[in-house]
Amino acid sequence: MSRDSKYDILFDKISFGPKTSRNRFWQTSHCTGYGSERPGTQAFFRGMKAEGGWGVVCTEFCSIHPESDEYPFTSARLWDEGDVKNLAKMCDEVHRHGSLAGVQLWYNGMHSPTAESREVPRGPSGFPSNVFPERTVYDSMADEDDIKAFINMYVLAAKRAEQAGFDVVEISGADSTLPLQFLEQRYNQRTDKYGGSLDNRARFYIELMGAVKRAVGDRLAVTTRYEIDTVNGDHRMQYHDEGIRFVQLMHAEGVCDLWSVKIGDYEEWGEDAGSSRFRKSNWMRPFIMDVKGVVGNIPVVSNGRFTSPDDMVDVIRSGQSDIIGAARPSIADPFLPKKIEEGRPEDIRECIGCNMCVSRMQQQALLYCTQNATAGEEYRRGWHPEKFEKTKKPCSVLIVGAGPAGMECAVVLGKRGYDVHLRDKSPDLGGHWKDVIRYPRCSEFARVITYRQIQLSKLKNVEVHLGINEMTTDDVLTYGADKVVIATGANWSTIGLGAEVHRPIAGADASLPNVLTPEQIMAGKDVPGRKVVVLDGDGHFTGIAMAELMADLGKEVTFVTNMHDIAAFSLFTMEMANNKRLLYSKKIKHMTNHWGHAYRDGKLQLFYLYKDTPELMEGADGKWGRRFGEELVEIDCDALVLVTSRKPNDKLYRELIARRGEWEQNDLSGVYRIGDCHAPRQLMNAIFDGHRMGREFDSANPQYPLPWIRERQIWGATTYPVLGDARPIVESI
Repeated sequence: MSRDSKYDILFDKISFGPKTSRNRFWQTSHCTGYGSERPGTQAFFRGMKAEGGWGVVCTEFCSIHPESDEYPFTSARLWDEGDVKNLAKMCDEVHRHGSLAGVQLWYNGMHSPTAESREVPRGPSGFPSNVFPERTVYDSMADEDDIKAFINMYVLAAKRAEQAGFDVVEISGADSTLPLQFLEQRYNQRTDKYGGSLDNRARFYIELMGAVKRAVGDRLAVTTRYEIDTVNGDHRMQYHDEGIRFVQLMHAEGVCDLWSVKIGDYEEWGEDAGSSRFRKSNWMRPFIMDVKGVVGNIPVVSNGRFTSPDDMVDVIRSGQSDIIGAARPSIADPFLPKKIEEGRPEDIRECIGCNMCVSRMQQQALLYCTQNATAGEEYRRGWHPEKFEKTKKPCSVLIVGAGPAGMECAVVLGKRGYDVHLRDKSPDLGGHWKDVIRYPRCSEFARVITYRQIQLSKLKNVEVHLGINEMTTDDVLTYGADKVVIATGANWSTIGLGAEVHRPIAGADASLPNVLTPEQIMAGKDVPGRKVVVLDGDGHFTGIAMAELMADLGKEVTFVTNMHDIAAFSLFTMEMANNKRLLYSKKIKHMTNHWGHAYRDGKLQLFYLYKDTPELMEGADGKWGRRFGEELVEIDCDALVLVTSRKPNDKLYRELIARRGEWEQNDLSGVYRIGDCHAPRQLMNAIFDGHRMGREFDSANPQYPLPWIRERQIWGATTYPVLGDARPIVESI
């Protein structure tokens, strides 16, 4: 099927510097945790995007020197020949599919923890980092010789990039990196020719771009990722003032082949990677739309979590930018461009903006994706998002439970050629996720259901039975399936069981009218009274959503959590600051480090987690330990919302295992469980569980994962560098 002609513009070739992209799709630099340390994972992950049609595919941020060591965060690196060798494999994979490979050159100065290299970063003013104030991270104020050394570092890294095979070197002038530290008044308090006026503060950035362009610009495209507005505080770089004036200054020098523009800063880069709870598609448009008018025929890339080809066409035709930039949409669906090109946009696996990919970087972990279970598994498990090995052992499979994990498993098994029956007592697909998409700010999460619903509808060998009677153990045993997968999900605790003391809260019983769980609220249970307490032991988005929902109903809300901060996981999804702004704007009070003791007579008793003594001491009975306080905090509570923990709905699975002796007489050869029925967890991992089960269903016991490739240094192998190697010379003195 050919593409709709209205999308033809997206597939125009576009040139910048000495390079030409085959289309207008640009996978902008984004973190993965793979870096140069996992070359296979990096190469096959990026190569998959090239295969899927992205015309330009970039690395994550790439450190140019040990002074800009981001450890424990994993960046790409171009420090030595070992990094060149490892990143060359990525370039090979990207080139194999006809795309250009880009690398983002990064020096972070005052924001570099250098926890591995132990070097001292340099910067414009010698300040402490506002990003890592608790880590005692400072830079040393650079003199003019140091500034020359900076430029030499970038030039050396650009030459290494060329050696690795990259086509594009992108200078990061975003995320509060060194060029922006010189440019922004907050960081630059110099009094020499590199400080003071905008022209002076812009000098380093422009000199840097010119030096790199002179070094490699006749062979590689030299571009920049530029933060036109840093958004926060009265000290910020503002798009309508110095933000756009800098674009004018650098464009006049003719040193930039392409501009990739964005907003935010390193302290709160969630404004660049805006979650769908707070930012809708193309939220940066008002800030970046004037750049194209300044740079004329120089191409501009803009991001905005674009997943709709119609929106992409509007971005191009409106003059906002020439190229569609994407990070998260390219993770959720590496084949997004190809699906548009082939005339099947309904098959796009749209990003839901949950920022679980972002959270992995923030946890110093490896990138994974809620929507795309194959992200990061291309090399180490050999998975392809669009290709499924046909089973050599076809059989019939009953899946009980049509939530996200059950749906995902059914899709994968169906594409592999199994005869699948997916059954659920609910009249609709989606399981508990049907409630989640009705939470405040969570509507885009519905794409989890709609994508899988469309895929199921295309599989002739998958039957979906909804609105049936809840299946019993006898029903399953006599159903006639060769194998069974239980995907019956989990429910919120109705008794206040949580992680702190692992026991119920006295008086917290959701069968009472004034105690509620999220499921009961979404099912329409009335919330009595005026004063509502949300007790959150989950730390993700459900507790904060319940608090906002109650506030929107006119309730006086108090948010209580055992954690050190509200919605603690949102620190990783880069939503923490906006969650706090939400609570403040809706007048929601909050208490941290407290947990429920008892609930009775409209009063909730709480205990402070650290009410015991810091000292270990001998008690009156001669036994050693802490002295525990008995103090309780009591607050008014007309209704208590329990977001404390979830309990697996595993009764059916356990009964089937208990009746294993009856399997053979019913021609049943295996019973397995997936998703929250196995163990409650974040949706990303529940969907992965269903996907992996489907991929490995032919294995000896698909309940347990097969081994995957581990990338690590093997003892005795060559190291890069070796002790005694000379330090690369970048200093002039």
